[in-house]
Amino acid sequence: MGQLLVGEKARLRAAKEVVRPDLPVGQILDGDCIEAMRSLPSASVDLVFADPPYNLQLGGDLARPDGSHVDAVTDHWDQFASFATYDQFTREWLAEARRVLKPNGSLWVIGSYHNIFRVGAILQDMGFWILNDVVWRKANPMPNFKGTRFTNAHETLIWASMGEKAKYTFNYRAMKTLNDELQMRSDWVLPICGGQERLKSGGTKVHPTQKPEALLYRVMLATTNKGDVVLDPFFGTGTTGAVAKRLGREWIGCERESIYRQAALERIELALPLDESALTTMQSARSAPKVAFGLLVETGLIVPGTMVSDKKRKITAQVRADGSLVAGTETGSIHGLGAKLQGAPSCNGWSFWHLEHEGELKPLDAVRQLYLLATED
Repeated sequence: MGQLLVGEKARLRAAKEVVRPDLPVGQILDGDCIEAMRSLPSASVDLVFADPPYNLQLGGDLARPDGSHVDAVTDHWDQFASFATYDQFTREWLAEARRVLKPNGSLWVIGSYHNIFRVGAILQDMGFWILNDVVWRKANPMPNFKGTRFTNAHETLIWASMGEKAKYTFNYRAMKTLNDELQMRSDWVLPICGGQERLKSGGTKVHPTQKPEALLYRVMLATTNKGDVVLDPFFGTGTTGAVAKRLGREWIGCERESIYRQAALERIELALPLDESALTTMQSARSAPKVAFGLLVETGLIVPGTMVSDKKRKITAQVRADGSLVAGTETGSIHGLGAKLQGAPSCNGWSFWHLEHEGELKPLDAVRQLYLLATED
């Protein structure tokens, strides 16, 4: 009887996690994104993350002071005959995004000053309700080589629900833990995509506007739950798919460029999903000029599942996906859990907790300093 009960519980748990069989999860749909989205059932996805063409309309070439060429977005997919043409395209893909979203789903759109205000006005006209505009402030932006304007050091994300009264997912507790027990603000300081994360072929970038995984990590951790379906109509080289796989979310992509599809599939194949314990994020009780510990997790310097301990290795804990720690039944931030386990009124988690790094036991602050060195101007 006990085994039957265990089996029944497992079956019910699995049934709750089954994604609709008519959804092409884990697939990249070929062709125009609007036509591809029309093949999806209505009210079937939990989140749409869109990184549409910015319609940059660049004139002439960009060059550095030394005369070398600057890679800019001059691809045909970013070229539109007029603002009216771009606006019509925006209405059409947003209409499909709205149709496929569940009533409690939400939309994220990222853009620059070239397009984000136009997109924002259109999505409001269509009934979406803006919850936040989030500024992604780039820790290492490309300089303005011509010296004719301010350096473009940020992009804007719009987070919207399906309507003013619509319910939506927001993992407030996870975001606060990720930010060292401070409320997560709407200005996010993250480096642009670079290093090993930047996909290249023959020494050149595969995609000119590849987004950093840390950005998608924060979006998904904040506004989706394990097993949710995330749709990316402008899939590119698969940042959304790679992060979704890591966080235990399902994904669907739309991408018409074959070179991007191939790069995305190869990249996602290599992405390692986090283990179950690391995926269990802090839940809300309600349902920085400094570096937050969660930022080191987002950027991959500290991998969820990593074991940390005090200097004498008497107290241990495991890092989870939202930057919280778990030790037995106790959870909390690096500071809060450290204090709790010591029975102390407070704790500096940066110096208390240690991890194995390059064959030595080092404090978390050593990893923080590595991050600061990597992102300094």
